Amino acid sequence: MSGETHLKNLINEMDPRLNPGAYVFSTVSKTDGIDRTDILCEFREQEGITVILERTKAEAYGLTYGFVAAWITLNVHSALEAKGLTAKVATALAEQNISCNVIAAYYHDHLFVPYAEGNKAVDVLKALSID
Repeated sequence: MSGETHLKNLINEMDPRLNPGAYVFSTVSKTDGIDRTDILCEFREQEGITVILERTKAEAYGLTYGFVAAWITLNVHSALEAKGLTAKVATALAEQNISCNVIAAYYHDHLFVPYAEGNKAVDVLKALSID
């Protein structure tokens, strides 16, 4: 087991950070024409391959997208088996009418919120960790 599992510690130590740039979700049938270093995240679904990358890079590749997101990293090393962090964070953001797409990686959780609401989302999360 690796990482923090206690919800109180996860919340109080999450230290949300807004990463620079605007990010988009796009779907492709194959990733052969996209430099792997340009792809932030990739997920294979039955309907196609979802890729997340910076908006400027997506546009350079001619990819279509709809949702433009700000990327927030929770800088606590959360264990993949930890319970409640995603629910707590998503609920706090939803109460402020901010949508949230969460991706859990090995060390950290990453949130994609509407680009225009990135700073507000960070403020909401910082206030949550004070409670």
